[in-house]
Amino acid sequence: MSIVLTATRAELTKIISLRPVWIVTGVIVALHLLVSAANVRLNTEAVDTITPAGMIVLFTDPQPAHRAIVDFLVASSFQMGLFLPGIAAVIAGQEFRSHQLGQSLLAVPRRGRLIVAKAFATIGYLLFVSVVVAGISTAFMYVAVKDWNPGLLVSADAWRGQGRFVAFAVLTGLISFGITMIARSTLVGVIVTLVLIAVTMTQLLAAFAPALDALLPLSAGRNLLLNPADNKLSAGPHHALIVLVAWPLVTTTAAGIALGRRDAR
Repeated sequence: MSIVLTATRAELTKIISLRPVWIVTGVIVALHLLVSAANVRLNTEAVDTITPAGMIVLFTDPQPAHRAIVDFLVASSFQMGLFLPGIAAVIAGQEFRSHQLGQSLLAVPRRGRLIVAKAFATIGYLLFVSVVVAGISTAFMYVAVKDWNPGLLVSADAWRGQGRFVAFAVLTGLISFGITMIARSTLVGVIVTLVLIAVTMTQLLAAFAPALDALLPLSAGRNLLLNPADNKLSAGPHHALIVLVAWPLVTTTAAGIALGRRDAR
């Protein structure tokens, strides 16, 4: 176990020393800041019009303010979660682009341990970025609700929703990590991830085979994070969590098998 922990620390150090990782992370954070800033006025105006009965109009129909604001808070983090697998693809692909795999295997000859260490290090970095994203969402929402009910942002519902987002972000990132390790290409990892996202976004599969749609990572994310009262979902949150755990387990295990059978190029 100590060997795995040492290898994980080494892999995490490698990740935070990679310029492409910081560039992609910076772009995602900057985009989230811009989008969140653009929504501040809309959210503030909506909060200012909350009725004495506690109803708010964020888009069209009046909704209970507490639920609507928490849902919007989580949704604002969720939309950035679509980009986080790109970070995982860069992390996994950099090993092959820079031809460092052989050096990594010299440090950790057991390839099973190496893939576990890489996965744990990737989890650590994705956890950090997803918490930053959730923090930005919360900070900008605070500007809108500070004169109404700032405690809403630290309520059990808000913590639960943001916690689910963090789980979604880390697990979907691991899927991209596993796919990239199998393909040994950042580009392939990104393309496969985009295809999986596109299938969900078009809603074609959901229209004809909702049970199959529920097995896709992004659909599982929607089922886990979004409110079924306001969104047409293909499965419940427990089913979604199982799907989100199964995907990275399968892809990371396959990546470990592939790593063990190929040469160290």
